[in-house]
Amino acid sequence: MSIFKSAAVVVLMCVFGMTSAGAQKDVEESRDHPLVTRMPGYYIDGYRVEEFAGFDPTVIGGNEVHWEGKKYWISYARKGDATVASTLQIVRNYQNALKKVGATILGGDERRLASELRKSGAMSGVYIECFNEGRSYEVTIVEFQAMRQDVIADAAAMGNDIAATGKTIIYGIYFDTGSATIKPESEPALAEMTKLLKNSPTLKAYIVGHTDNTGALELNLKLSADRAESVVKALVAGGIVQGRLKAAGVGPYCPIGSNGTEQGKAQNRRVELVQQ
Repeated sequence: MSIFKSAAVVVLMCVFGMTSAGAQKDVEESRDHPLVTRMPGYYIDGYRVEEFAGFDPTVIGGNEVHWEGKKYWISYARKGDATVASTLQIVRNYQNALKKVGATILGGDERRLASELRKSGAMSGVYIECFNEGRSYEVTIVEFQAMRQDVIADAAAMGNDIAATGKTIIYGIYFDTGSATIKPESEPALAEMTKLLKNSPTLKAYIVGHTDNTGALELNLKLSADRAESVVKALVAGGIVQGRLKAAGVGPYCPIGSNGTEQGKAQNRRVELVQQ
């Protein structure tokens, strides 16, 4: 091989090495999730966040699990010069870290792990899966939350519900956790309730607040009643005569979903308009 060919090979090797090193950086606008860090010697090669999505983790030796909420998917790849970590080493690292902060381990094996963590009143699912003998792995985290209800039933649909069943469930009325203050994004639902009542001047209604079973019964009964009263005040401010409305709170007494799941709890936290 001539000196020129040798030089060309060296140049190509240098360029290739620079490209590989440059590629071993976190993808743009990616970051570790605050719950867990990464294994040393790994970089983020894939990253996606969905505001509301479902996920079914593989739970070895356990029951079927379904998570819904804000979903983070983070893919890690080992840097070329990093110390080799086995799949079991990766799984055990995450398992120990999650146990330390109080997570419940749902199941797993030498390359997978599923767990749930309750912290500060919130719940998150964490799923780890390793590939290629530990050269890459993925972390999926779902922060459990109810889907924001963007589609609101109109006044006519509410009226049809009342005619058929004597009540209608009002989707789209929002409160912060533990609060009876109506959030501004509830305005479209309140507007349709007001329209229904104005279009049906003889209709008198109970405004009934419901909660899930989280927390003390007495507090939930009071919270549901306070929320119902807040809705009544909003409707009166919109022009509905006070005497047509009565507020009531039944706390967790009338669930429509299972309080054993986050999705069921979200269904149970609701406001209903019930014909008197």
